[in-house]
Amino acid sequence: MSNRPQTPLLDQVATPEDIRKLGKEQLPQLSDELRQEVISAVSVTGGHLGAGLGVVELTVALHYVFDTPHDKLIWDVGHQAYPHKIVTGRRDRIRTLRQGGGLSGFTKRSESEYDPFGAAHSSTSISAALGFAIANKLSGDPHHAIAVIGDGAMTAGMAYEAMNNAEAAGNRLVVILNDNDMSIAPPVGSLRNALARMVSSDKYLTPRKLAQKVVRRFPASVQKTAKRVEEYARGLVTGGTLFDELGFYYVGPVDGHDVQALVEVLENVRDADLGPMLIHVVTQKGKGYAPAEDSADKYHGVVKFDVVSGKQAKAEAKAPSYTGVFADALIAEAERDEKVVAITAAMPSGTGLDKFEKRFPERTFDVGIAEQHGVTFAAGLAAQGYRPFVAIYSTFLQRAYDQVVHDVAIQNLPVRFAMDRAGLVGADGATHAGSFDLAYLCTLPNFVVMAAADEVELTHMVHTMALHDSGPIAVRYPRGEGRGLPMPAAPERLEIGKGRVVRDGKKVAILSLGTRLEEAEKAADQLEAMGLSTTVADLRFAKPLDEDLIRRLLTTHQVAVTVEEAAIGGLGAHVLTMASDHGLIDAGLKLRTMRLPDTFQDHDKPEKQYDDAGLNAPHIVDTVLKALRSNSAGVGEARA
Repeated sequence: MSNRPQTPLLDQVATPEDIRKLGKEQLPQLSDELRQEVISAVSVTGGHLGAGLGVVELTVALHYVFDTPHDKLIWDVGHQAYPHKIVTGRRDRIRTLRQGGGLSGFTKRSESEYDPFGAAHSSTSISAALGFAIANKLSGDPHHAIAVIGDGAMTAGMAYEAMNNAEAAGNRLVVILNDNDMSIAPPVGSLRNALARMVSSDKYLTPRKLAQKVVRRFPASVQKTAKRVEEYARGLVTGGTLFDELGFYYVGPVDGHDVQALVEVLENVRDADLGPMLIHVVTQKGKGYAPAEDSADKYHGVVKFDVVSGKQAKAEAKAPSYTGVFADALIAEAERDEKVVAITAAMPSGTGLDKFEKRFPERTFDVGIAEQHGVTFAAGLAAQGYRPFVAIYSTFLQRAYDQVVHDVAIQNLPVRFAMDRAGLVGADGATHAGSFDLAYLCTLPNFVVMAAADEVELTHMVHTMALHDSGPIAVRYPRGEGRGLPMPAAPERLEIGKGRVVRDGKKVAILSLGTRLEEAEKAADQLEAMGLSTTVADLRFAKPLDEDLIRRLLTTHQVAVTVEEAAIGGLGAHVLTMASDHGLIDAGLKLRTMRLPDTFQDHDKPEKQYDDAGLNAPHIVDTVLKALRSNSAGVGEARA
């Protein structure tokens, strides 16, 4: 392709073994070429850009120093691993990133032996690396496990839980703290590199090991005092006391864009025998590409863009996004009610709460990547009479399920959950799909669970949530744009547990929940053209069900089909249970449920994902026709 850069040195690299054949003096050039290749590739595919550009030198240094794939390199989240993919045998497919059948935008075990642990959610790397390191220790394998974790991911308690248990791993565990935003320690130029080299070198390590051996001969009380004196003295110089307290030997800060300094420090760490090591590496998101350096947030995740200008090829929106509609609706509620507050877990722009924060900064709380804390924090606010809205992606709310159950549902506290990205999410794939929220919330006593069929309904539901003080309530809505419907002058308060009939018919009933309503209406048009009078209902509530409406539809129509963009265990399962409880199955009902398949669907274009899932209008029609042709009446499940 014409936009591909000249990369003579990178062209010689097929695997990390080829990197290790190079001289150290060649690594800066390799890093420059690798950075240009990342920019070129992502300009074609879209994806995460800034994070990957920030770890180019670190990627080169890690593969140069460590014996990957025998040494296990684990990237937290994995969205920064595009350079890693390029140098681990996947360069020929790098321009298939996030495309159907192409490379994942994250690390994936089935993709390469160089991806020992799959990821896309945050803060899992240290726990996983500890597992690898202990396995190596138990089997007598001297190889290392290296976790690369960002400073943002270090806001999650799971990272510290892992570090608190890491001492048993010994020198087989290495943690790289990629500090690209929070600046845990301020950069001080070449001095910090010299300090890092010093505290990781034999000249420093050997006397320290000798001192430790001498101290071990003292009585226990003296050992403890001597160890603390040594650790705190070094902490005053290096800033590493916190990590020392967690059992890690701290090295840093290191300039993450000086590849030769990185190599020297990593070699010292690799050869040291002081137990778990933590190397604090300071990097810059978007490094080496001016548009990404100047606007790290806008170039964190990008669509296709022009390399020269940096201009992204964003399609003109035909309708407001669901995220934007939620933000506007929540701002309106906060204008009316000073008790409305908003909570997010490190996703202010992704959830629309950045707009809310501009209007109500004192009522907006970003708890970091700490969903568990965020939910319980909201419960405390609710217990004090506030009306907290917890805006978390459906897939990330899974991380706080115990808190949802124990701290919210059991106590019947009116916490409001706004679950963005519910359903399929296209290029982000299985790790980010919001497939399970209906199954994991609808089983909980006291909960109200809604699904917005369009942007107007979402506005009504946000208003309904704000006024609902009798227990927890949730709304799910998808990624992307709404239907372009005219917005109401004022929101309506919906009656809890009551759906609506969109169109009336007599023979077929389609019971829709959420944004598959548009496909249900298209299916009804096709069925009507075949002479099959069709009712379409938007149930609105997955819990509590509108039992009166459902009973009427099931007893007055020959075939009924439920449609939802969620995994088994959601609407269809609850309608089936209701039909069983009320004896409707014995009456010869033909009921079919349509839902997401019992698989983790790979990344692809949304329209292809829906087609694979069997949730488009033709699939609904086919399900109805098969049910009508069935000779035996009864309850069954089908997707197509």
